[in-house]
Amino acid sequence: MFFVNIVSPVSVRSVRASVMPDEAVRVEEDASVAADHPWVVIVWNDPINLMSYVTFVLQKLFGYSLEKATELMLDVHEKGRAVVSSGTREKAEVDVFRLHEHGLWATMERDGGGEQS
Repeated sequence: MFFVNIVSPVSVRSVRASVMPDEAVRVEEDASVAADHPWVVIVWNDPINLMSYVTFVLQKLFGYSLEKATELMLDVHEKGRAVVSSGTREKAEVDVFRLHEHGLWATMERDGGGEQS
């Protein structure tokens, strides 16, 4: 509940107003929508960035060891792509943004090959 002050030239009075609905509304969630499926971040091969730079960026952004970052960089170089992180959609969006800031080509998609952004 809240109160509204009504000002008239003659007097000031308070009117009580209610924001409660007349009847309760039940909302049922669809289980398939409620669960946030994992998303993966993919780095794609490009003709611009050096392999050493890609390795450096993966170490810097994701904290990978030199060996892991090199393995992912070689996947990008040889296979054309590598999955570098996974998690919620929001985390994947942030990771893609950070990779773009460092000049790498990156996208995200639902884990399992679904929708791509």
